[in-house]
Order: sequence, then C-alpha cells, then structure tokens
Amino acid sequence: MGFLAENLKQCCTNIKITKIDDYCTAFEFIGENGRGTMTSYEIFPGIELIYNDFNMGDCFNNRYPQNQIMEINHCSQGRFETEFQDGSFVYLKEGDFSVNMLGRSTKNSCFPLERYHGISVLVDLEVAKTFSNYLIEDIAIDLYKIRDRLCYRGQCFIMRTTAAINHIFSELYTVPEEIKQSYFKLKILELFLFLTTVDVSQNYQEPQYFNRAQVECVKQIKRYLICHLDQQFTLNELSQKFDISLTAMKTCFKGVYGTTIFSFVRSYRMQIAAEMLLKGKENITEIAGKVGYCNASKFAAAFKKELTVSPTQYKKNCLIGAGTIRLE
Repeated sequence: MGFLAENLKQCCTNIKITKIDDYCTAFEFIGENGRGTMTSYEIFPGIELIYNDFNMGDCFNNRYPQNQIMEINHCSQGRFETEFQDGSFVYLKEGDFSVNMLGRSTKNSCFPLERYHGISVLVDLEVAKTFSNYLIEDIAIDLYKIRDRLCYRGQCFIMRTTAAINHIFSELYTVPEEIKQSYFKLKILELFLFLTTVDVSQNYQEPQYFNRAQVECVKQIKRYLICHLDQQFTLNELSQKFDISLTAMKTCFKGVYGTTIFSFVRSYRMQIAAEMLLKGKENITEIAGKVGYCNASKFAAAFKKELTVSPTQYKKNCLIGAGTIRLE
C-alpha cells in the first residue's frame, strides 16, 4: 500500500480499508455526522491519485507530518478547510486548486459544509524521484523544482479556477473504468507539465487566512442560527452577542462557508422546510412559523426562490417521486 494507506492506518480508527486490486485501494470513513470514501490509485511509484467523496464534516489530524510529501488538491464541490500549526485557517472553494507540503505546518483538515468532492494527488518526493525513468525522452519533469517553485518556504500555493485547471481535472471525474490505469498516467503527466510551466507571479493568489478565534466564533454563530431557525436576528445583534466585530464576522463567515450569513440562513431554512413538507406532519403555515416566517406568503416566495417551485408543488412532486432533498 502507498503513503495514504500507511498514514490513515496510523491516525484513523474509524476506517475500513479494502484493496480493490494491485493499484487501487478504497477507504471508507464513518464519522459522527456522516460518511466518506477515498479511492486511491497508485499511478507511478510514490504517486497516488485519490478521489475524495465526503458527506461529513469531521476533521483529519496531521499527527505524522511528512516533509517529503507534496499534496495537490482540486475542489469540485463543497469546501475544504486546512488549519495550520500557527492557528491560522485557509479554505478551498469549488474550482480551486492547491499545492502544499504535508510538513509540520499543517495541523487539521475538515469540511465545513459537511460535504466535499474532489481529487488529490500525493507525491512522495523521495520515492517518486525515479519518476523520470517512466517518461519518454523529450518530457522533462523535475518534481523538486515544482516543489521549490510553488511551495517556497512551506507556503500553500492556491490558484482560483481557470480554463487550464478545469481542462485537467474535469476529465478526471468521468473516466471509463476500462481505460483508467493508462488515462491516469497521461493526466498526471499533463498536470506536472502544467505545474512546471505555470506562471507563479500571475496565477498565485495570497490565501485569505483567518485566525482560530474568528473561525471558532463564526462556527458558533452557525450552530446558534440553525438551532434558532424560528427567530430573526440582525447582523448587529449577532456581532454583539458573540463579541466579534461586524466586519470580521461577515468576512470570516463567508470565508468559512462560502456565502453570506443572510444567504446561508435563508437556504438552510428552506431545506429544513422541504424536509418538513416531505414528512407531511405540519401544514405550510406551521412550517413557515418554525423556520422564522410569520407570513406564509413571504415563506412561499422565499421557498420558490430557493427550490424553484412553490411549497405546495414541491410536496406534490415528492409524492410522485419527482422531488429531491438536498440538505447541507
């Protein structure tokens, strides 16, 4: 097994490991609030490509830092949080791409939206230094130079979505089973060639870091809001209640969850309302009150804006099997 398997066996207890074949291993996680899977393919010695599919928010601890491991991540859906040893946090949003070393600077990672789908590439630089032996003569790739260019002094290199990134990764999400092994090798070569030539000065964006106190505060605010959906709060009230400046609260909340407090609450309320409609125990007026609307008409308008159909039509669709619940 590769680095991923060895590392997960050391730091995770709630994991089931299944070896699919000689080059593919599946990892199943059972967390406090959901499940997740990682499917790892060994492409070259020391180089693994991993599909991440999580519907949980649990954190993974970097208990055994590895200075020689380079991690490349692409976020397809959800949000990816990384905490560093200095107490700062940084986030990948949908479409983002990052390169970093799994040294002592990284501490934890988790999924604040409780869902995450993406691709990772792990490179053990010591093992993969013979990587060039597998290449045709005209292709020159130096993994250590890639590390030195993108992860200078341990920095986390983040690129926002571009056409080049989309081209490389979008095709990896829909690969026919019968060509995976060969196709993955081609895409890994394409990725490394891209990293060899990418213009760091033009594409690098200084990550927006948040400190632990701010992140913990907005996570408390989120928990408070979802526990009091029947109540209305102004931003000033929340700022005063949780002793955080209005600007810091708004900026950090959007950094962690990818949306404004207002949009988050509205969306969450409508998803809870959709679940209640499906259960059929309360009428629309009662449901409106439970999610903070004293006016059923305003509730219906907000519901339609969020889920594209009225509450009544949504319930009818569900009864005939056409509705979907997408609680996040």
